[in-house]
Amino acid sequence: MELILKYFPNLTEDQIDKFKKLKALYQDWNLKINVVSRKDIDELYLRHVLHSLGIAKIIRFKKGTKILDVGTGGGFPGIPLAILFPESDFHLVDSIAKKLKVVDEVVAGLGLTNVKTTHSRVEDIKGTYDFIVSRAVAAMPTFVHWVKGKIAKKQNNALKNGILYLKGGDLTEELQNYKSAIQYNLSDYFTEDFFDTKKLVYLPLKFKG
Repeated sequence: MELILKYFPNLTEDQIDKFKKLKALYQDWNLKINVVSRKDIDELYLRHVLHSLGIAKIIRFKKGTKILDVGTGGGFPGIPLAILFPESDFHLVDSIAKKLKVVDEVVAGLGLTNVKTTHSRVEDIKGTYDFIVSRAVAAMPTFVHWVKGKIAKKQNNALKNGILYLKGGDLTEELQNYKSAIQYNLSDYFTEDFFDTKKLVYLPLKFKG
């Protein structure tokens, strides 16, 4: 928890309380339905929570922003972002029902009112969103294909609407057809070794490819 406060020192008491509750909720539910590895549970705040919050170092979502979290798994990056941005709306989607069972229980345990979940493939989700977030569920060309037509045209934030994608390693080949993609090194924001190869890829709405 100290790790979160190190990089996000201006949290409200309510946000601090919710972040503190996260680990116990995940530990409890992970015993029943395994969605996070044992090692990752021990390092939940580093490997999942802070990693998810890397997005918040690039953008501060404005009130009313709609965000779709594709392949949310155990609720990342959606749940940490929903705690940080209580006035934004988050839609967490995964094709594996048992993972969403854990997400739903964590959301209920935290009392989050700005999160909804859907058990579905993202291609079957209707509606549009200001931003689509995810953590390395597929190569970028595949991901772009999945979410085609789901990004809203109307802009509400400092960054143009688009994709915010957490990924690691060398992405040169994967992004060669996306000239407007911007890569942010998370090691520029977080000093822990875990982030040495971690990146956030931002792909604005008007992309080629």
